[in-house]
Amino acid sequence: MQHITKIKVRGYHLDLYQHVNNARYLEFLEEARWTYFEERADLPAFLASGIALIVVNINIDYRHPATMNNELAIATSVKSVGNRSAVIHQRVTLDGSDTLVAEADVTFVAFDGRQNKAVPIEGKMRELLEGLQHQA
Repeated sequence: MQHITKIKVRGYHLDLYQHVNNARYLEFLEEARWTYFEERADLPAFLASGIALIVVNINIDYRHPATMNNELAIATSVKSVGNRSAVIHQRVTLDGSDTLVAEADVTFVAFDGRQNKAVPIEGKMRELLEGLQHQA
């Protein structure tokens, strides 16, 4: 089951043309990923492990403009888990409709701050991500 985060578009999200600036979608997507892991995983234990999920690539397709006071629904789910990276898929729609505003694939690696390098996704991290993938 995917996770839904709702965000209301505010005036400071808008560009000169009065729709959400493309850079703001990065913030919306990040907020949804944080909420996803807060609600679906033991975030404090995960953060204490010293392993961070570091974004290495984001591909966003913009489909429909979002404007002031729109409610956005961001669906987040784990799309795939590899040996050294994984992908989270996110869909932004106008809340209460099927109107697709944007869609993104976010690739990340597991990064060990003590070793200062990316490490294989294994053990509890793999179990967590694969478990989230099967809920999608």
